[in-house]
Parts: sequence; structure tokens; C-alpha cells
Amino acid sequence: MTSPPVKIPIWKKWLSHLTPITLETAESEQNPELTVLLNRGRVQLLSSGAIYSWDDLYKNFLIAFDALNITDRPIQDVLLLGMGLGSVPFMLEKVFHCDYHYTAVEWDETVAGLAFKYTLSRLDSPVDLLTADAEVFVQICSEQYDLLIIDIFEDDLTPPQFCTEDFLHDCRELLRPGGLLLFNRLHGGDVSIHSITERYFVQTFKKVFLEGWYIDTKGNWILCGEVPKD
Repeated sequence: MTSPPVKIPIWKKWLSHLTPITLETAESEQNPELTVLLNRGRVQLLSSGAIYSWDDLYKNFLIAFDALNITDRPIQDVLLLGMGLGSVPFMLEKVFHCDYHYTAVEWDETVAGLAFKYTLSRLDSPVDLLTADAEVFVQICSEQYDLLIIDIFEDDLTPPQFCTEDFLHDCRELLRPGGLLLFNRLHGGDVSIHSITERYFVQTFKKVFLEGWYIDTKGNWILCGEVPKD
């Protein structure tokens, strides 16, 4: 059963600028440690080793959307692989004032419930939230989209099944002509992580998206690929 939406009092939002406030803790088979915080007036989702969502302060995509001039692109339908609490639709609506329809695939039912409880209820944008395996979803989906965002992590790592050439080909097939794919990858920290992401971009990503490029957000790379227009 889905929990009802949460309305956070304004005094808590102000207080959270002084110190983060724990709103809820949870666990699931996929994520044994989940914490929902109110931090700097925004709702934040943490796993044991990473930030999964933080409203409009989820800076990797904030930087990317700005760099891409996202409001100038002819986008109607968006596919999100990896939902978290829903920072992507939140910032596209609240910061960039985009009017899109979203299909979101989140494999963790607990996280999906938290997204509904803390974020989706604050949006006017329609969001169809599915609890499913993104690898299977892209294989069987028959719809097409203008924007496809891959934001899938287990703590701070992207699981290997989402790093294959086959997975990228399946994602590409879901894009309309002129469609854009964005893939959030960790790049900061350990030198080995730098190498893994850079090698993946050159050896795998650019085989599927020949004209692919990346946006360096000083911690992550957002890999970008477009399908040519007819």
C-alpha cells in the first residue's frame, strides 16, 4: 500500500538550513540502508554510500540541463531509468519550467514508495512510475521517447549489466529521431574510477553513439548521445 504524501512544515525547512533533519529511515532487499533527510530545505535520499536524490541540488543533472539548454529542445516524453526520489522531474519542472510526461523505472519498490510520498505529490507533471528491472524494460518496451536518462547506481557504482553495448543499443532504439540520451557516471574520487569511466566512454559508449560527448560536472560525467534526425 502506498503511503500518503508528506507535507513538510515550513519551520522544519528553515531549521534544516542549520542542521539536516531525518524524516525517515527504511530498508529494502536492494538497499539495506536508506535515509530520507531534510537538508537545506530540500528532501534528500541517501543510501549507505551515496546521494540518490536531492531535489534541485542534485547538481550533476542541474549542470547538464543548463549546459544542454534543455528548454530549447523539442521534448515531450521522457524515460527515466533509475528514479530515486525524483530529482530529475522535480528540477525540470521547478527550475527549468519544462512541461513533460515522464515514465520512470525504479527497481526498488521501497524507493518508489518514498518517491511518491516525498516528491511526486509536489509535481504537476504526469509521472508513470513502474517498479521493474530497467534491463528487462528496455528490451520489451515498444514506446519511444525524446529524452532518456540513465541514473542507475548501487551505492556509487553502476551495475555491470547497464554498462554493456547491448544495453546501450536497446536504449538507443527507444529514442525518436533527434532524441537525446544522458547517462550519469561517477568520475570523481579514486583514479581507477576516472579510468573506468573514461575507458567506457571511448570503448563502449562511442560505439553506439558515434558523435557522443560528455559533460564534466566535477565529480561525475554525464555521457550524452543523440539519434540523428530523419
